Amino acid sequence: MGQGQFNEDHLNEVHLNHDHVRVSVIIPTHNEAEAIERVLADLPSDLPTEVIVVDSNSADGTPEIAVRMGARVVQEPRRGYGQACLTGLASANSPDVVVFLDGDYSDRPSELPILLAPIIEGRADITLGSRLHQQNSADALPWHQVFGNRLAAGLIRLLYRLDITDLGPFRAGRADVLRALALEETTYGWAVEMILKGALGGYRVVEVPLSYYPRIGKSKISGTLKGTLGAGWFILSLIVRYYFRRRSSGQHRASAGTQEGGS
Repeated sequence: MGQGQFNEDHLNEVHLNHDHVRVSVIIPTHNEAEAIERVLADLPSDLPTEVIVVDSNSADGTPEIAVRMGARVVQEPRRGYGQACLTGLASANSPDVVVFLDGDYSDRPSELPILLAPIIEGRADITLGSRLHQQNSADALPWHQVFGNRLAAGLIRLLYRLDITDLGPFRAGRADVLRALALEETTYGWAVEMILKGALGGYRVVEVPLSYYPRIGKSKISGTLKGTLGAGWFILSLIVRYYFRRRSSGQHRASAGTQEGGS
């Protein structure tokens, strides 16, 4: 199910008014004191209705910096990227659109209007920022991350007919769509779960090219071989698992319909 194939009922649920759209920005953090001030300072002041920093046991003063910069801090002691995003989503105050942004300053928050434009203009339900079009440094993404993301995106294109190149963390979605997806992954699989469920649900998932820079600080996942291999294997297995779950569900419905028709 590709970008052009969508459920028109979904499109008609919400008509966003550019002047009054409520945008909640959710930033998961764990020891991002070196970067979080720059991340928050670069967010366009006229777009977010609220900024929520979901902090997981930082010991370097990250929450205090975030509060000083005007963000609302929500503590989430349970580890896991997906857990932090889900907690932030549950804490958001009646948004129309929810944005997810890492706290390491690798993505540029100033490019938020580019990410939001397809949703506000009614062309998308979910937008993904692709890091592979405009890397502003050769060190921004290590080769193994580039390879892994291209492999996962290629598998999604093949199995789900969704034209994407990357699984970047800077993304946005209509709040009603995110609620309908019933996201539940609590680890790094959360990011790909959103894409897969969006495609399977017939929502319009649109990728936009964004710039990307070396992160400030050490990556909690890609900075170690164990983390890289573990994340890659989990994401690829999730893509395949959702695909066969869809096929199994479709065959079950077809079989049930045949039995009803013959009774």
